[in-house]
Amino acid sequence: MQTEKQYDLVVVGSGVIGLACAYEATERGMSVAVVERNAHCVGASIRNFGFVTVTGQRSGEHWHRARLTSETWLKVAQQANIDVIHRGLYVVAQRSQALAVLQSFMSTEMGEGCHWLSESERHSKLPYLQQASGVMFSPHECRVESRQAIGQMAMWLEGKRGVDFFWKTAVTDIELPKIHTSSGVLTATYCVACPGHDLYSLFPELQRQADIRMSTLQMLRVDPGRLIKLPGAVMSDLSLVRYEGYTALPESKALADCIAREQPQHLAQGVHLIVVQSADGSLVVGDSHVYGEAEDPFAQQSTDDLIMQSFHDVLNFPTARITERWVGTYASAQEVVHHVNPQPGLAIGIVTGGTGASTCFGFAQELIDAVAGESHHRKLSSLIH
Repeated sequence: MQTEKQYDLVVVGSGVIGLACAYEATERGMSVAVVERNAHCVGASIRNFGFVTVTGQRSGEHWHRARLTSETWLKVAQQANIDVIHRGLYVVAQRSQALAVLQSFMSTEMGEGCHWLSESERHSKLPYLQQASGVMFSPHECRVESRQAIGQMAMWLEGKRGVDFFWKTAVTDIELPKIHTSSGVLTATYCVACPGHDLYSLFPELQRQADIRMSTLQMLRVDPGRLIKLPGAVMSDLSLVRYEGYTALPESKALADCIAREQPQHLAQGVHLIVVQSADGSLVVGDSHVYGEAEDPFAQQSTDDLIMQSFHDVLNFPTARITERWVGTYASAQEVVHHVNPQPGLAIGIVTGGTGASTCFGFAQELIDAVAGESHHRKLSSLIH
């Protein structure tokens, strides 16, 4: 590492939270470097659906993070030439109890902008839908292909925003203004560390105190067996007993009890259904959630079977076949985000609810505020005026 440049901010980690922090800092006129121990992002940020979810997020602060993030994704995608493959979410209520949950949800602040599909809308937009009690549409969601989008965002930040990237470089210690790495020392006024599910390299004692576990997911790419155009993401009843925006509603207990009787194996494996489409027409389908002290690298066929059973229960694609499988992972805790400040000017930020893509830009604002505070707002204001 041959640089004597002094940065306003060094970001540790090139996942979606780290890149969102780099973006937010450049919005404030800061000079930024991103340090990544791998040759490119390989973690949770590229192993997910690329689905930016607002509807169903925990009410209050986290839901507002998601609303802000969805709006920012659309702006960033346009500037960085990232393809937004589809927009919106269709939540399919298979059971009467699920319909009651969605009706209750629609009466809350979070139901703003959502509406019920008429029978004719169901047939025109989702002609391959199995029998359903009702379908709620949310306009707030969008979907990008995360495997490409994360790399495109990094290239855009480097090429158009002047962010310096140090790849294949591990951070070994942080004592501001010095950030010690495997390739040398960087100097910065502030630092934000976004380690994702790497909980033991930097400040491991702080991560242990947060009681963070690993969630391992099984994900599938599916050929639907015919040419289709999915107008938006699809969820169903199993999602309504996982997402806290729904589970906090009193009507959710009856649905949870019903699913516990009818689909106990799905609950045991943390299976819920999300279906999104890729540009090539294939579907990304998932997922499951198994918790432990470390990532479980071994996928189970029985779990794939449960996911595909849920898929066929909702969508009528009898010849659909799995073309790709992979394992994802993310840090999980009781709280949806983990944020600590071990020293002045340094923040550690992890989204611990599996919603990094959905809340990254909102959370990034909080992390930059935490290290730079109002001082940098005033600095930026003086530059503008």
